[in-house]
Amino acid sequence: MYPPELVAPMRAELDQIGFEELLTPDAVDQAVNSQGTVLVVLNSVCGCAAGSMRPGVRKAIQNSDKLPAKLTTSFAGVDRDAVERARKYMLPYPPSSPSIALFKDGKLMHMVERHHIEGRTADMIADHLKTAFEEYC
Repeated sequence: MYPPELVAPMRAELDQIGFEELLTPDAVDQAVNSQGTVLVVLNSVCGCAAGSMRPGVRKAIQNSDKLPAKLTTSFAGVDRDAVERARKYMLPYPPSSPSIALFKDGKLMHMVERHHIEGRTADMIADHLKTAFEEYC
């Protein structure tokens, strides 16, 4: 478990652009099973989350014509029960953090796993997400 003061600035990067934190399994259930599109970002303290995932998500959100109806996030290593529940919805993909999932009407439509994030630039991740938003939102 990471100390709250350590992850606070990392949480803030997504909170500041309108993401709702999913802190409990019930909150995950309600978000994922809602009508419309829901982006679930599993945040992390790792370098690829800081260097490319969070900046890429931010660029995609700020520069896309189509967006998911809900923007949500949980923090791996902190919001353990919520992350565990989110990962159940992300099956058959293996647990991965950071990761990004796009749901529509409760169904997983698009998944960005850690290996799609590592070694990619923020711009590459933003372009990838914008393409998914165009297709599913």
